[in-house]
Amino acid sequence: MTLMAPPADPFEITDDPVPAPNTPERRPVASMAHLEGLNDEQRKAVIHEDGPLLVLAGAGTGKTRVLTTRIAHLLITGRTRPSQVLAVTFTNKAAREMLDRVAQLIGGAADGMWLGTFHSVGVRILRRHAELVGLKSNFTILDTDDQTRLLKQLLQAEGIDDKKWPARVLSGIIQRWKDRALTPNKVTGEDAGEFANGKAAEIYRQYQTRLAEVNAVDFGDLVMLCVTLWQQHPDVLEQYHRRFRHILVDEYQDTNVAQYLWLRLLAQGTRDVCCVGDDDQSIYGWRGAEVGNILRFEKDFPGAEIVRLERNYRSTPHILAAASHLIAHNEGRLGKTLWTDVKEGERISVRGVWDGDEEARTIGEEIEALQRDKHPLSQIAILVRAGFQTREFEERFITLGLPYRVIGGPRFYERQEIRDALAYCRVTVQPDDDLAFERIYNTPRRGLGESALRTLRLIQRAQRVSLFEAARRALETDELKPRPRKLLGDLIKSFERWRDMLDGINHVEVVETMLDESGYTDMLRADRSPEAEGRLENLKELTNALQEFDTLPAFLEHVALLTDNAEKAGGDMVSVMTLHAAKGLEFDTVFLPGWEEGLFPNQRALDDKGLAGLEEERRLAYVGLTRARKRAYVSFAANRRVFNQWQAAIPSRFLRELPTGHLAESSDAGLYATYSAGHHAGLREQASGFDYENLGVTGRSAFGGNRSRTRWRDETFDDRRAVEGDKPDLTVGQRVFHQKFGYGRILAVDGNKLDIDFEKAGPKKVLDSFVDAA
Repeated sequence: MTLMAPPADPFEITDDPVPAPNTPERRPVASMAHLEGLNDEQRKAVIHEDGPLLVLAGAGTGKTRVLTTRIAHLLITGRTRPSQVLAVTFTNKAAREMLDRVAQLIGGAADGMWLGTFHSVGVRILRRHAELVGLKSNFTILDTDDQTRLLKQLLQAEGIDDKKWPARVLSGIIQRWKDRALTPNKVTGEDAGEFANGKAAEIYRQYQTRLAEVNAVDFGDLVMLCVTLWQQHPDVLEQYHRRFRHILVDEYQDTNVAQYLWLRLLAQGTRDVCCVGDDDQSIYGWRGAEVGNILRFEKDFPGAEIVRLERNYRSTPHILAAASHLIAHNEGRLGKTLWTDVKEGERISVRGVWDGDEEARTIGEEIEALQRDKHPLSQIAILVRAGFQTREFEERFITLGLPYRVIGGPRFYERQEIRDALAYCRVTVQPDDDLAFERIYNTPRRGLGESALRTLRLIQRAQRVSLFEAARRALETDELKPRPRKLLGDLIKSFERWRDMLDGINHVEVVETMLDESGYTDMLRADRSPEAEGRLENLKELTNALQEFDTLPAFLEHVALLTDNAEKAGGDMVSVMTLHAAKGLEFDTVFLPGWEEGLFPNQRALDDKGLAGLEEERRLAYVGLTRARKRAYVSFAANRRVFNQWQAAIPSRFLRELPTGHLAESSDAGLYATYSAGHHAGLREQASGFDYENLGVTGRSAFGGNRSRTRWRDETFDDRRAVEGDKPDLTVGQRVFHQKFGYGRILAVDGNKLDIDFEKAGPKKVLDSFVDAA
């Protein structure tokens, strides 16, 4: 929705002249109250008059205030009329806030001003000129489901297997083309890729033709078709050149290619272009954002002035110094250094822990201590790099009774792939669970449609049995056609086999087998959407959670209690979210767990984009640190359970890029040899002991496949075998010593993992490389 007060004719394009300098409309304004409270840089950006302006606004420097005050200044001083101002931002929420602030500053509504998102402004323009792009003005905008359905029809018409080449994946490919303003005739063979053996471009052409036939557009068209319109009809573009004398763009670092071209075409009609953004916060490359758009602003707009907003009103000096020192390692940036005049505050806490469970326990205890000091939970956030990391924190918070909410996505056990996997587990343990059986009856798709399900329901009601039993009985009759009867028989036999396996095989292996044999993991592997990899990671994290329980029924009972407690949570809550979801937010206290190579920086980002991926990961770390007002806690684990295997983890290279003078460093006792007896040599120095250059930008890690052999510069690290695999010869019954848990006796040996009954700490699972024979 575009937030503006339209003229009487919503399609009217007028040629309002700019008020002449000596007219009453350009008289000097007696009051400049709107400029009060601005610092020198903010004021300079607001009153700038001559030519293009780029406002480099660091985190917490008041960019929204500058943008809205600049709009108000243009109107209050009579430099322009509201109808001659175009302000573009990225979300409707931001647009509403900007409109409200402008109204407050000028003392009334700015009637006629165009203020909205790229897409909402695009809708208005396209409705005005729909016929020129092959549409009618009352065109409809398809949602994601409608797009997928239409593409599925086109794939079927071409004889392309939708299971092998999913329509949802093709929809993502087409949207990425539209983000680059690539119409079907501009897509090259290289762009087409491997989808459906290179047929994606042809399906794209058919898709656009079909959209025009039904008088519809999708979300990506709203910007791309405006670019096409203006390129093919210069006279139409000229109308908008005459209308818009002042163009302002928020979050410029997040623009994609199509939005960039849209702005460049429109800006040809005026020199008064103001873009506000932060190259250090460009973290959406995975969805088409081009950081290069803001980096080449001076080249695109010759004579542009750059105003740097560096005074931060959010964070403490320690947080800002650490974040600035970290981001300075990026080469692709225009450069600025944040500062503040607030009190010094607390140093950033950097802590090494033994494993992920210990990390969640430590953070939980810290939050409880803050809560006892009357710290609002709503001002505490845990920012993770990957969605699967939330599971350990969610379970720990449930145990502690700490209310929490997951922002930007469902809780771990509420995610679709987790609910599906749990449904398979529930039917295996309890075949009479009708809700679970119905959920995965045809998931993944196995050719069992609604017709067969209706037949099963008829049998269920007539014989008063469960759906699973109805399915078993249907195999003995002819109510079902031969093919669905065979498919259903295979499914029933699979569940019976998995149930029998529980009597003789570890339940974790049974679940892994179940997900593989059912085709569920293959379904996710075949899914080429950006979300698929994360969904696979969530399933692997689910198997990690299973390890903590003796039986599958015990685990299912645990999950049921977790979800019941989650539904009752409310009020003051800790926020848990990914780093991407945290942009634009701020909290008094921020926890940043999982700073380990492969996890953060993320190995997939390094493999896919190389140095550009590393720099975007570093920008993500910068965003995470600058979300904190008063306290920031960074942590990493010495080992994590990854893909159901314990792996030694390497501290993130970002740790060595943090300045030690602004850190308070600690670690679990015995975590490293140099840290024993409470002596801390400095985590940054410890992290510097790793040869990151040997790993390389594209080196594999425990989080991304086969990791390169790790080399060490710091020979004082006595437990190198924890990474290099030099395992001691340990046997069941042997007495051993662990630097954290003390003396104990080995109960079981499973590869490199030991079950040990410690004399003081009780039963624990540990890596063999962290114990010595007593």
